[in-house]
Amino acid sequence: MTITPPALSVFETLESEVRSYCRGWPAVFDRARGSRLYDEDDHTYLDFFAGAGALNYGHNNPVLKRALLDYLERDGITHGLDMGTTAKRAFLETFQNVILRPRDLPYKVMFPGPTGTNAVESALKLARKVKGRESIVSFTNAFHGMSLGSLAVTGNAFKRAGAGVPLVHGTPMPFDNYLDGQVPDFLWFERLLQDSGSGLNHPAAVIVETIQGEGGINVARLEWLRALADVCRRHDMLLIVDDIQMGCGRTGPFFSFEEAGITPDIVTLSKSISGYGLPMALTLFKPELDIWEPGEHNGTFRGNNPAFVTATAALDTYWADGQTEKQTLARGEQIESALVALCAEPSAEGATYRGRGLAWGVEFPDRARATAICRRAFELGLIVETSGPDSEVVKLLPALTITPDELEEGLRTLARAVRETA
Repeated sequence: MTITPPALSVFETLESEVRSYCRGWPAVFDRARGSRLYDEDDHTYLDFFAGAGALNYGHNNPVLKRALLDYLERDGITHGLDMGTTAKRAFLETFQNVILRPRDLPYKVMFPGPTGTNAVESALKLARKVKGRESIVSFTNAFHGMSLGSLAVTGNAFKRAGAGVPLVHGTPMPFDNYLDGQVPDFLWFERLLQDSGSGLNHPAAVIVETIQGEGGINVARLEWLRALADVCRRHDMLLIVDDIQMGCGRTGPFFSFEEAGITPDIVTLSKSISGYGLPMALTLFKPELDIWEPGEHNGTFRGNNPAFVTATAALDTYWADGQTEKQTLARGEQIESALVALCAEPSAEGATYRGRGLAWGVEFPDRARATAICRRAFELGLIVETSGPDSEVVKLLPALTITPDELEEGLRTLARAVRETA
């Protein structure tokens, strides 16, 4: 007989079967600070997940919390639709001065709704409106969200099947190294574009992640991204970079595409843009693309003013002096060094690693191994999740604010979990 623990019974009996993360982490969490979570029995867990990338500055970051509490205590606007508020103005001015102007990015800013998939939906809609075409090109193993438009450009078969209706107007192309380097980059794509008999409708846009987080931490080479931008330019297609998980400093620079030296036509941001885990999303686009009619794309929760407050504090605190990027790259080198040693151990059984900044993955030939490792890591007090189409990759997404000692502790725990699941 299986006995449901009393502490979990309400989740088991009342909450939908759709819940997922809680199945891998069977605890009832009560509080968190920095890179540590604590359950209601006061067990401590080191967090290498960071809210799927929504907590780049850690849990309950004290600087952001203070700004939020001060704003709430003075009865600042909480819900504002798209009305002008002091909180929104402060965010826009800070975003322009700290992020856009120093990078010579001319983007207009749209608040499409509170989630990443809202940003993607608005980007797809705008691209189709601008170009007057329906087709969007995406890439193998892409993940762009769970609403219907986003699912149509997502690769995962399991998630696509949940739509219940045909997912149309999207065409997948091979992501970087999908064909193991045996075919020149974009040979197939360009041939289809050039051949009037290919059956490919001329796309309005191409949407891409520079690093596919949910797809398995698949890292696009910088030269591949530059070549993609060139293909889009030559064939009159907009380039959309989905920076929802890899933006806001996850790879080092604020935007993950900066190192490639490209300027996408449209960029989507969410997850850590609020800095505090509060729902917030942005769609950025070049000014000439701003052909929206007033109210043509709207939503009740575009104006999450507490998120504007914490986002402004995050930009002021972590992005005004360039130190966060340097620290993230240094932490990334620490992870890479540990993963080199880990993958060389016999217990790793031929595992390989890949990543950039503070987004890393370890792939195991035995495709069931990653799940077992994550389960054992949790028992040892480390929260990590799987990634990839078959959950074959252990994904590491620690907070950008994690200390070197915490990082070393977590990497030691991961190595132990690998050894103990061999």
